[in-house]
Amino acid sequence: MSTEIVAERLLSAADSADPDRAARLAFRAFVALSRTADSHQMLPFLARARKAHDATRSPRTELIYCTLAGTAATRAGLADGPDYLDKALRIFDQNAFDDDPVLVECALTAALTLMRPQEARRFAPLVDALDLAPVDRARLLALIGAGDAWAGNLVRGQAELREAVRLAALCDSLDVQAEATSWLAKCDALRGDLDEAADHLDQARELAARVGSAWVARHLPECTVALAFARGDHDAWVGLLELVVATDAGVTAGLQHEHRWELATHHALAGRPGLAATLLADVADPPASWPGGPVLPAWRAWILDPDSPASTAALTTALGQLTRPNERLLAARVAWLLGAHHGRSGRRGEAARLLEQASAGYARAGAAGLLALVLKDLRLLGGRPPTGSGGAGPAGTDPPAVPAFPAAAGRPALTDAEARVAAAIADGLSNREAAQRLFVSVKTIEFHLGNIFRKLGVRNRTELAARRGRAG
Repeated sequence: MSTEIVAERLLSAADSADPDRAARLAFRAFVALSRTADSHQMLPFLARARKAHDATRSPRTELIYCTLAGTAATRAGLADGPDYLDKALRIFDQNAFDDDPVLVECALTAALTLMRPQEARRFAPLVDALDLAPVDRARLLALIGAGDAWAGNLVRGQAELREAVRLAALCDSLDVQAEATSWLAKCDALRGDLDEAADHLDQARELAARVGSAWVARHLPECTVALAFARGDHDAWVGLLELVVATDAGVTAGLQHEHRWELATHHALAGRPGLAATLLADVADPPASWPGGPVLPAWRAWILDPDSPASTAALTTALGQLTRPNERLLAARVAWLLGAHHGRSGRRGEAARLLEQASAGYARAGAAGLLALVLKDLRLLGGRPPTGSGGAGPAGTDPPAVPAFPAAAGRPALTDAEARVAAAIADGLSNREAAQRLFVSVKTIEFHLGNIFRKLGVRNRTELAARRGRAG
């Protein structure tokens, strides 16, 4: 049955129920639709829960109302979401609600929406002790597994997500199965189980399409980024980073800044400082309480001037401030970037220290797939033959493709990103249409076009299209 129909029936039943039961039915309706709905579709559940709360002012109805209000506000990007969610957790902790499945799920949802994945672990014993239907257990286990993986325990998270997927499949709960499978795909990629990750991504896409899941579809690109990175597929990784940055993917996990900083780092280390600066312009640093918040300002300064000893020292110092569980993977990544950069600059001692720090971080998290890539840089440092690209991005190189737009004599070739823009413009697309096709901003298209015209020695779009025709 459609999740929308299920949610509508639950809300209809709430109209004739007492306030406590009405609030519970509103939350169950939210749960039914949360994996397929956008934030504005949650408003009826919120209104119904608020009506029930106003009628009783009981801690139970207030906990449900605060969870729904905080989740809806956070998904909509409103500033008051965390206040509601903090209040929901305080109410749970102040009352003996451990044996109430609905209220346990409320508190778990609040903790994860607040981006405190490490708190999911404290709910695991409560869920184990509850007498739950398999579909409810699958849903809660998926949340706990995602929290564990997000908090840097990929081994436990992967096992819990696998069990959640199994239970959801047995119950034919496609929406829960889609969500858990998508999270499992990312976890597989980080763990180095690349074939399984690819299979789970395909399954998640199909499941999301079968239920029309806007929620799962929104974060699938983030999962594909992780797989491309772990595979060492540099071109795919950059293209997918452009997609997730353009669509603000990763916002629910606090990763949207990390994705943008990664893409800017790639351009800076590839000799495109202007493009790196454009990506970071007009994007404010998040508060220090944000995942990765302590390191992002120093990382920004390093991106803008990676060869500066001062910016390198500042980033190294800031790295030591990444101490929270949900920053473990980022801490290893920043240590890796710094170590590889020192290695390329001939500073072998500092490179060895930081690369070993990254290796230890990935090993501690169970990120065997990423550890394998760092080890390639460590082998390079020891004088062994290179097996990858050397640390600016995923390891692995592909044979150079024949350029569709040969550069003018004495001028540099188009970059991969410029070639994609050139092809779109040569196809007759406007700047806005090209931006939509490539999932970048119009400003980025304009930036690339200036370089494309200069490198190819053409003056307009007509000459650009003709240049491709001669090349073919």
